[in-house]
Amino acid sequence: MIQTSGVIICLGYIFGLLFTAVPWGGVWILVLGIVGAILFRRRTTSRQLAQKSENAGSKNKAVPNIWQTTPHPRIWLAAGLVGLLATLYLQWRVPQPGAKDISQFVPPGNSSNQEQLVIVRGEVASNPRLTRSQRGQFWLEATQLDEVKNQKGSAGVPKGVTGKLYVTVPILQATGLYPSQQIAVTGILYKPKAASNPGGFDFQKFLKQEGTFAGLIGRQINVLDQERKWGWWQIRERIVRSQVRWLGVPEGPLVSAMVLGSKAVDLPYDIRDLFVQAGLAHALAASGFQTSLILSVILQLTRRAKKATQFTLGFLALIIFLSLTGFQPAVLRAVIMGFAALVGLLLKRKVKQFGSLLLAATLLLVFNPLWIWDLGFQLSFLATLGLVVTVPPLVNRLAWLPPAIAVLIAVPLAATIWTLPVQLFVFGVVPSYSLLLNVASTPLISIISIGGIISAIAALIWTEAGSFLAGVLHYPTDWLIKLVDFFSKLPGNSVAVGSISSWQLLVIYLLIILVWLVPWWQQRWWFANVIAIGLVFIPLWHSTNTLFRITVLESGTEPIVIVQDRGTVTVINSGDEGTGRFTILPFLQQQGVNQINWAIATDFQGNESNAWLELLQRLPIKNFYEYSPKPENSIAIQAIQQELQKYQGSYQALAVGQGVKTGSIVAKLINDQLPILQLQILDQNWLLVGNIKSKEVQQLVKSGSLPRPQVLWCAPQSLKDLVIALQPQVAIASSANFDPKALSELNKSQTKLFFTGRDGAIQWTPNGQFEAFIEATENKSSML
Repeated sequence: MIQTSGVIICLGYIFGLLFTAVPWGGVWILVLGIVGAILFRRRTTSRQLAQKSENAGSKNKAVPNIWQTTPHPRIWLAAGLVGLLATLYLQWRVPQPGAKDISQFVPPGNSSNQEQLVIVRGEVASNPRLTRSQRGQFWLEATQLDEVKNQKGSAGVPKGVTGKLYVTVPILQATGLYPSQQIAVTGILYKPKAASNPGGFDFQKFLKQEGTFAGLIGRQINVLDQERKWGWWQIRERIVRSQVRWLGVPEGPLVSAMVLGSKAVDLPYDIRDLFVQAGLAHALAASGFQTSLILSVILQLTRRAKKATQFTLGFLALIIFLSLTGFQPAVLRAVIMGFAALVGLLLKRKVKQFGSLLLAATLLLVFNPLWIWDLGFQLSFLATLGLVVTVPPLVNRLAWLPPAIAVLIAVPLAATIWTLPVQLFVFGVVPSYSLLLNVASTPLISIISIGGIISAIAALIWTEAGSFLAGVLHYPTDWLIKLVDFFSKLPGNSVAVGSISSWQLLVIYLLIILVWLVPWWQQRWWFANVIAIGLVFIPLWHSTNTLFRITVLESGTEPIVIVQDRGTVTVINSGDEGTGRFTILPFLQQQGVNQINWAIATDFQGNESNAWLELLQRLPIKNFYEYSPKPENSIAIQAIQQELQKYQGSYQALAVGQGVKTGSIVAKLINDQLPILQLQILDQNWLLVGNIKSKEVQQLVKSGSLPRPQVLWCAPQSLKDLVIALQPQVAIASSANFDPKALSELNKSQTKLFFTGRDGAIQWTPNGQFEAFIEATENKSSML
């Protein structure tokens, strides 16, 4: 399908895109091309001399053309130049807001909680989906912007705008919307934030990859166009409704997701999270399996027809499937490989799977080079590469097993080998039973996928027939959900090993490639495996046993402090509902933390929070201390105690003034009404102060109840009074915006100020200075 020279050129382009993450990456890839040309020229010359000596006494023997199998040095130079151009091409294709992009009209400093109402008119660009916060979400192609001048809703002079918006509205407002519909949304414009905490979700980066630079929190939608224009979404909706009718929820959306992909179906988040946590996320992504299944069915039904007829029907089937799934990168890759197989069938030539995979990846990255950083594209490409190059040798090594079982084991194992390093780099978590679950679930996934495709085809012809056929899949789908749920609840279902670094990622993939290509390493695959495991766990072991670090997470109104003390972890406060799942857990997973040794709850916000339950459902807590506890019959207390019993953890209610020693920390609540928590960390005194008034500050200082701290955390309303009264070395507040006059006064003091809303998480180590996460991230980005 693709010659050796073509492989090198394609690899040069792909590596050129990857090298954009390295300073002067384009130059480095060009240097590698030059080095390859020099080394290959010497190798080629030696081969030519050897060939001449072999053929010197045999004039009748034809001299083989080594250029058919050996790339010319010019190919390596060309690959280096292509890689250099690829780095420039990606930078050119990076989305940038235009002069009339709607993000340019967001007021400076505007955030999602400010009351600057606008009316945005435009065209709906996607089907509405349900967010985790139970709001409707869709994309809107903006065309006009009106500012609301008064409470009655009168608008100012309209402005013509461009750009795509990420819109969220109350769920009832989004009901009934469909793509290409003209609407006007009244709401609040805002610019997305970058990740504020290590391991946190980077909303700004996510929108930028979609070519979007602003969001809109909608309150009301006015439909301007009731005409329903035809689109692929109607066919997709017909299939989903047909399958959900008899299967219900969540079985119906799950079957639809396995046929059309989770991005084309609004799959419930609990099912999605369940499959992801268990290591079965690929089952929700329509890609190679569905494409192979469709082609197999088409070719089998038309086996007596002409090759041209088979090609035409297969081509149309793949185009329809691609349109229904919404042009996702993984599906595009699978469809292009399917096209290559059809071309090979038409020309009666055997298609090399590796060549078609590489060609598909190159074509997609030429179309959109930003997909090189799309996680779905990366995992799809690597998993397919594993199936192409690693399954055959694995099956040979498992020859002592029946062939069907050997293939059943080799397929998920090969995909895991090639995708696990990227998963560790991004998430830092290993699903412990992923391989076993993949083997056990493959028959069910095959049955559901085949039945789902048949049901979808039937639904396009007759909705009731599609529903009936989907109903047959009830038991397999229910068994699959129960199987995944069973594995996800097993002890140690996921192990956090911490996010590996870029150099660890590169070395591990180098070892995988050596085992793939070099015979010496193929015979010593176990040695490469030992090295790869050591590369992951030795740095983790060293960091766990030597690191002492304090992190103050950005979480809003409550101070959340995490202390990593040479292998033991203390978490102070958990924040609002959702903070545990989306702020604390990602940070702990990135750090390779699998257990919380001490948890201290001080109830700064004065309300019951479910964030501790979110943590307990994923991580064991050995010792749980709570100041100012609720009554013993409190629902929250009972739920926490029940979860603690699962891990044999202890619960203790503490009184004001009672100290808790956790490793190198002594914590004591001074006042539960305000509240005020004092932390003695090594030789430093930390003070976490709730929202108090100026008079209360003065009274506490006079009474001596507030010791002078080196580090102060407080609400932004109390920052000025507390800094003036206590004069700490470092003060941390939770606000993103602060009064400029007050800030100017405070800057004259000796206190160093941090605002987690602006600076992100604040980290400190005994031998270092306080460091703001966002500033550190920006410094690393500027280096690249």
